[in-house]
Amino acid sequence: MATHADLTDAEFAELDDLLASTPEPLQPLDAVMLDGFLCGVIVQPVLLEPAAWMPHVFDMNGELLPDDVDAAWHTRVSELILRRHAALNRTLAEDGWFDPLILEMDDEAPAEPLPADEPDPWAGVSEVSRPVAPWVAGFHFATICFADLTEIADDAVMAALARVFRHLPAETDEEREVVATLDREQPLKTLDDAIEELVASVADLYDLTMDERYKVETIRREEPKVGRNDPCPCGSGKKFKQCHGAA
Repeated sequence: MATHADLTDAEFAELDDLLASTPEPLQPLDAVMLDGFLCGVIVQPVLLEPAAWMPHVFDMNGELLPDDVDAAWHTRVSELILRRHAALNRTLAEDGWFDPLILEMDDEAPAEPLPADEPDPWAGVSEVSRPVAPWVAGFHFATICFADLTEIADDAVMAALARVFRHLPAETDEEREVVATLDREQPLKTLDDAIEELVASVADLYDLTMDERYKVETIRREEPKVGRNDPCPCGSGKKFKQCHGAA
């Protein structure tokens, strides 16, 4: 299988199992949160290398894996993570679209009740938003780890972020007002509506931050940092001269 190919359903399930077997006491993301986290990394206004964000996948506090971690496990889980990252980057760059990993609820199977002493993490979230909330939580986690995106003073960026974060529990009066405004002006009637708006908002963020993410530093070099025939660092799979080096 080509190294740049997206994951199959079986590989998504394998990835979830591999993440769940991360050595304790580390607290890894699951496959759904990881998917949102990767998009939150990709749309940053800075180009983040895997070494910067990968530790947060295996532990939400960013603790490093132990030195004696199983090498075969680490190689396989890292391969799957990087392939999904590259596939998301490529489809956003080429198509302005991507298919998020969303676990749709089974309407026929009743939800398993939470223990009496365990609060509902999605309290206050609409039924339409609940299936996408774990994915958005992963995206939000990326913006906590890397705050460059949320610090951009741009109304279009803020509006796109609001459309993404509307699926999380509102914690302040200001957030509740934003959600109420969106529900009134841009209502979401079905899960398909929610996913479509979510993807479009992330694609907007990708476009809005692209120039900053790939801006050329004003440093004179004898040779270009990326060869024209080298793969473009954006992950599109194209040669640099056919992608961001075309200009």
